[in-house]
Amino acid sequence: MRCLVTGGAGFLGSHLVERLLADGHDVTVLDDFSTGHLSNLPSHRRVTVWNDDIRSPWDYEGDWLFHLAGKADIVPSIESPSVYHTVNVNGTVSALQQALMGGVTRFIYAASSSCYGDHPVVPTPEDAPLSPRYPYALTKMVAEEYALHWMQVYGLPVVSLRLFNVYGQRHRTSGAYGAVMGVFLAQKANGKPLTVVGDGMQRRDFTHVSDVVEAMVKAAESDVTGVFNVGSGTAPSINELVELFDAPAVHIPKRPGEPDVTLADIRKIQDALGWVPRLRFVDGVRDLLAHLEEWKTAPIWTPDTIAAQTAAWHRYLAS
Repeated sequence: MRCLVTGGAGFLGSHLVERLLADGHDVTVLDDFSTGHLSNLPSHRRVTVWNDDIRSPWDYEGDWLFHLAGKADIVPSIESPSVYHTVNVNGTVSALQQALMGGVTRFIYAASSSCYGDHPVVPTPEDAPLSPRYPYALTKMVAEEYALHWMQVYGLPVVSLRLFNVYGQRHRTSGAYGAVMGVFLAQKANGKPLTVVGDGMQRRDFTHVSDVVEAMVKAAESDVTGVFNVGSGTAPSINELVELFDAPAVHIPKRPGEPDVTLADIRKIQDALGWVPRLRFVDGVRDLLAHLEEWKTAPIWTPDTIAAQTAAWHRYLAS
């Protein structure tokens, strides 16, 4: 198949590109390298790289379009909501329009489990009420609605995969305070204590990138459409993660708007695609720790720098 992966030089995108190549497909990558890196991509004759912005005019004809490009992180979305809307929402509309014009037969959208908010239903099914708590989550939800609307009105076959806490090799790190796994890896690599939010009893559905890629490929190869959760079906606590890292920890204040538990109900995707998560959490973390040197140069967060970075979070989400 002729495949386009927007955001293909990023963490998740580069793993997907590797898998598509291994399966014998031709791959085009669209990435502005704002967070992704060319070094993440394999040098291969079947990879074409466009260093461009998803919002800019572009021309693509192909079979499968995987739309992964977008802006992540909570705090920057609170500080610059219009930027997130432009990139995540307008960029998705641009990708949808190109999919229609280019004859795409499968549109796979990387949605976010953050659309559920602090939801009381655990495990959380796809039909649970949506309650995004910050602009990043809102833009991912609105973009998903656009994708589903394009399917309803224009007949574009869309699969929206709501991803839960994806982690793995090349886990994204940036100058913004981000997901716990990347934060812990940089701290561990540099001999710094792990910063545990609250009492560490909060539980997260950590899903390995290899399992997410498998779900995306299965979705593309199928004829199903609609929304599906992609999670591990388990929810270890942050304290359990600290134990696996075998490192000292310090505690920082709990943040408003963060759920105590994220746990995907994955029965729908299991039934529709026969997909099941394969890699155990313990094994996934051990694999990361075996390559700890990769996070040696990543941003190192301390209680003081985290407090400064998350000031807007506490200010606007406290109520």
